[in-house]
Amino acid sequence: MADETSVNSQITDAVTQTNVKVVAEAPAQAIASLYQVSSHSAGLSLQNAVHSQQVLNQISSAVVSKAVALIMAIGEKP
Repeated sequence: MADETSVNSQITDAVTQTNVKVVAEAPAQAIASLYQVSSHSAGLSLQNAVHSQQVLNQISSAVVSKAVALIMAIGEKP
């Protein structure tokens, strides 16, 4: 007795359509993921630039304060 199984053609069509849909959507999802990652990295780089600028402003304020203190101390007697 031969083991013969037949599959309904509607089932094979549904599976085929699902596979085609997944394969067709893969490039769009890959590009969307790429856009998200690149925009996130651009945002992080801007955050790092702002943080660096804030740190340099703090250092600049400290340097100016010390320079003014040294200038003011020029005329004082030790």
